[in-house]
Amino acid sequence: MNFGFSEEQELLRSTARKFFENECPSEVVRKLMDTPEGMTAPLWGKLAEQGWLGLIAPESYDGMGLGLVDLVVLMEEMGRAVVPGPYFSTVLLGGLAILEAGSDAQKREWLPAIAAGDKRVTLAWMEPSATLGAAGVTLPAVENGATFALSGTKLFVPDAHTADAVVVAARTTAGASEDGVSLFLVPRGARGLQVNLLPTMDQTRKLCEVTLKDVVVGGEALLGTVGAGGKALGRVLDRATVALCAEMCGGAQKVLEMTVEYAKIRQAFGRPIGSYQGVKHRAADMLVDVENSKSITYYAAWAMDEGVAEGPLAASMAKAYVSDAYRRVSAAGIQLHGGIGFTWEHDLHLYFKRAKGSEFTFGDATYHRERVAQLVNL
Repeated sequence: MNFGFSEEQELLRSTARKFFENECPSEVVRKLMDTPEGMTAPLWGKLAEQGWLGLIAPESYDGMGLGLVDLVVLMEEMGRAVVPGPYFSTVLLGGLAILEAGSDAQKREWLPAIAAGDKRVTLAWMEPSATLGAAGVTLPAVENGATFALSGTKLFVPDAHTADAVVVAARTTAGASEDGVSLFLVPRGARGLQVNLLPTMDQTRKLCEVTLKDVVVGGEALLGTVGAGGKALGRVLDRATVALCAEMCGGAQKVLEMTVEYAKIRQAFGRPIGSYQGVKHRAADMLVDVENSKSITYYAAWAMDEGVAEGPLAASMAKAYVSDAYRRVSAAGIQLHGGIGFTWEHDLHLYFKRAKGSEFTFGDATYHRERVAQLVNL
């Protein structure tokens, strides 16, 4: 397809790039990733002032009412700067779950507060089995009159330690299908809710273990209807997957630019290393990976926005390709930088760690290739 961004989208890109260059350079990223929160209140407030916390929320809920293609533009720039903090978890996981499955009252309570930067929400769906999809949701929610009791453990929950509420995917009906999965909005401080921060290789991503021990919530905590949360969860994860691919594209583009610039100035045997054929070939391979990643991600975002039937297929195709591509590009960037590329002082390790962490988030390339095969009935 002949894909081009609109003038407004290009303006969003240039604005975001300038913003992150000024507000979140690598020096700031390094300071933030050493903190438990990974974000400061002033920077979070500035993201809210830009309107980016409500980018995809409807205008009726104080959002900007834009689509996933617009969000892809912003996520590319965030990936380019390796922005830490709970933006992804709040906007694309917890906030999107409320938007997809919540009642009008729940949306009015939470979405304007999220857009204003006053509330943070995340999504807990992964369990110790590490099984992806609806089959991996086994945490039981036992109905008792007008309340539900949740008991179990969720792993790798992004930014749960700073969230005001956690959307918990639980099973109200036994089985492995989408039917029977329900979504519950569990507030921070609920009796029996425990959150532990986990050590991670990518220090810009904060992941938590969430343990629920007979956590009792009322019917007002249920997003949508009982047993109907599986499809909404699937839509959220597909959209979040595409947004993650966009973030990876931005990171890969930055690594390519850093590597090409270094190859122009680094001398070996009296010549810039970029003049050697072996270096040129590696850089060309990196460029192909970056451009292909962008193309397949843009198509997936368009497919999701348009609601076409092949949207989930496009999302998995994008994740299968971009997961491998970002890892290859970041690894090649380190190798072409030589010894300096392996040092803590150089920024390349921030991108390589983000690439490795993102590779397995929402499923790695192997998982998504299998999903593509199933979706096309192979």
